[in-house]
Amino acid sequence: MREKVILLVEDNPDDVELTLRAFKRANIYNRVVVLQDGAEALDYLFGTGSYSERDPKEMPSVILLDLKLPKIGGLEVLKRMRAHGPTQLIPVVILTSSKEEQDVINGYKFGANSYIRKPVDFTKFYDAIQKLGMYWLLLNESPPSNGSHL
Repeated sequence: MREKVILLVEDNPDDVELTLRAFKRANIYNRVVVLQDGAEALDYLFGTGSYSERDPKEMPSVILLDLKLPKIGGLEVLKRMRAHGPTQLIPVVILTSSKEEQDVINGYKFGANSYIRKPVDFTKFYDAIQKLGMYWLLLNESPPSNGSHL
């Protein structure tokens, strides 16, 4: 059974720290890869740039994707992922503070599996992360990572 890796694409260091603390508090000890902009996320996922040595068959089990990212925004990352065979089926949870209705619509239109607004209160944020981890890492059946679905 392969390790279930979480890819967290978030540019705000405070939100990264809160997310990692919430995972720890919820007893979610999966490896978390943290990337800080959309270009880096695409390099990681496609095995290009500074991630050209990464095994492209090793994909995260779930991606937590912020929308407001430097270089390439979260929605563009999502669109490019969904257009690329090996990344088409990776579950993507948009985890953002955006309250824009159009962001919610576009998130689902471009292939997000879930859209969660970051609660400001840590207790509510912890609850959201705990439920997110429980569902996506324990309950959800992920697609095979061997490319046989393509």
